[in-house]
Amino acid sequence: MYSSCVCTRVLHGTETWPVRKENVVALQRAEMIMVRWMCGVKLKDRLPSKELSERLSVDDIALVLQQNRLRWYGHVLQKGDDDWVKKCMDYEVEGPRPKRTWKEVVREDCKTRKLNKVDAMDRCKWRKVLKAVR
Repeated sequence: MYSSCVCTRVLHGTETWPVRKENVVALQRAEMIMVRWMCGVKLKDRLPSKELSERLSVDDIALVLQQNRLRWYGHVLQKGDDDWVKKCMDYEVEGPRPKRTWKEVVREDCKTRKLNKVDAMDRCKWRKVLKAVR
């Protein structure tokens, strides 16, 4: 469970970020700085990051980002076809294409968890699958 209030605030709104690898690495570094600070541990103490994260019951930030995106994706898929939020998912912006879109990131997340759009219609199953990987 993601217990830290400070770390949770860093992730506010992440369900709509089209994160890249360097974004995740930067967030992981910032998270570990905060975890070490909360544990009162310095780098020179040479304690493993994994041990400190377990001490605070903090999940990996990449996993939390994925869960946030998939939770939002499932929420939007469950909306009616005439809902403006669902329509925005398929909206194509004119101009230069971004390096990586949110839909591409979500598609990869679904692939790694072996999920599809049909699974999102069953809320209980969707929630269970999202919380299962910890």
